[in-house]
Amino acid sequence: MKKNGPRGSMLRREGETVDELLGRRVKIFQKEKGYRFSVDALLLAHFVRMKKGDLIVDLGTGSGVIAIIVAQRKECGKVVAVDIQEELVDMARRSVMLNDLQEKVNICRGDIRKIETLFKPRSFDVSIFNPPYRKVSSGKLNPDAQKSVARHEIKGTMHDFLKASVYVLRKSGRAYIIYPATRMVELLSSMRTAGVEPKRMRMVHSHSASRGEFVLVEGVKNGREELEVLPPLIVYSEDGQYTEAMNSVFRELSDLPKASAE
Repeated sequence: MKKNGPRGSMLRREGETVDELLGRRVKIFQKEKGYRFSVDALLLAHFVRMKKGDLIVDLGTGSGVIAIIVAQRKECGKVVAVDIQEELVDMARRSVMLNDLQEKVNICRGDIRKIETLFKPRSFDVSIFNPPYRKVSSGKLNPDAQKSVARHEIKGTMHDFLKASVYVLRKSGRAYIIYPATRMVELLSSMRTAGVEPKRMRMVHSHSASRGEFVLVEGVKNGREELEVLPPLIVYSEDGQYTEAMNSVFRELSDLPKASAE
């Protein structure tokens, strides 16, 4: 759903849309013809577990949709979201204003490959990242700069995001990632090597008979070995509509008690 209310019209710039989602609970500025978030961002936001007062860092925030959703959960302390693309940072900041979350969410521009220039070590309880899925050598690069950086490992690989997470997380801090199922072995192996033990995992399938598309993983820094594998999440039913499991994800995100600014 796309709406341009009075405040949205004031903040919106030419070539942008104001997209409302989760029962109009969340409003996001996006490029009409540029990079736009997809359902995997909502799946990751739903997968995140929090403890009261958790400090969150969203690495490679893009439109800021994940940061804005998790900031509205009552357990959330504050969220710092980072992206390397100046235009996306500007849009995400305006989306934060549109959702009245200036006291909860700080959007900053930075390169996660130089994470030590952005934050002190062991500064956060939770890290979230939805890194580019494709290697530079895999497939044709999109001519749109925003799309190519979001999809291909031009400005950071999964390993870069994982290294940044290890740097910013406190002991026993949690990392939440969504990644292509075809690269799951690489992800899990890299997590363990980096000292982030995979603790909870869920496969995402487009249809009940299709192969896995994505894997959602929760890891704990310096955690002990033991992995909980959740039932698979099927996105679409045979008639092409969202399954009850997916509708449940949307309902739970829509019904989360809204946090008040501290």
